[in-house]
Amino acid sequence: MDFGIGGKWALVCGASKGLGLGCAQALVREGVNVLIVARGAEALQASAARLRTEAVAGSTVQSVAADITTVAGRAAVFASRADFDIVVTNAGGPPPGDFRDWDRDAWIKAVDANMLTPIELIKATVDAMAARGFGRIVNITSSAVKAPIDILGLSNGARSGLTGFVAGTSRSKLAAQGVTINNLLPGAFDTDRLKAVMSGAAQKSGLNIEAVTEARKKTIPAQRFGRPEEFGAICAFLCSQQAGYINGQNVLADGGAYPGVF
Repeated sequence: MDFGIGGKWALVCGASKGLGLGCAQALVREGVNVLIVARGAEALQASAARLRTEAVAGSTVQSVAADITTVAGRAAVFASRADFDIVVTNAGGPPPGDFRDWDRDAWIKAVDANMLTPIELIKATVDAMAARGFGRIVNITSSAVKAPIDILGLSNGARSGLTGFVAGTSRSKLAAQGVTINNLLPGAFDTDRLKAVMSGAAQKSGLNIEAVTEARKKTIPAQRFGRPEEFGAICAFLCSQQAGYINGQNVLADGGAYPGVF
């Protein structure tokens, strides 16, 4: 299927590895020009080089090493390119823990990264998208928005705030101007972050990491972790012309782990 987005420009955040890179890969294979952003310059440059080998002929891959959660980082991105047809927001989740241990600074940092940064990126890009009659924004959030996890309170709170904001903004006049805003909620995907979580769980339980990993897989009906390229394919579809009637949704990709009906 031709997604009809060849030649469009996409900003993909947190794209040096993991789910962000999976999204960038899926987009360049559709002929989309991408500007990828991440904090680590070395890993980002390596990922940009990899994307250029996978991109459709004629597509452009640019990179900006910056912290997208800061004012300076966002300024660096928009100094490189001002207009985008597609924006994929993505920032590392805050650390797990006990809410009793989190002070105001911890909450502000979580809200800045996982709520206010996506809002700032949306604010900076949607009006130009609307003027052109096409725009796709996909926010990578978390399955914890659908089924909160007690030790991820910082993430639960900040990302739920973003979810509420998107629920309203996506249904504004932007929808009639060809702009959609959706959230993509990953469950357990085979990424460095998941490996770190599994390692921490192993240390806490006294079990080896292999045992902890297999036990986690058994909680998922698919009996496995997701692959970043699968996640990227869902993202690319949400950015497609064909997905123009999908708006304001929370799309859950978790192998069937969420047990609810709605």
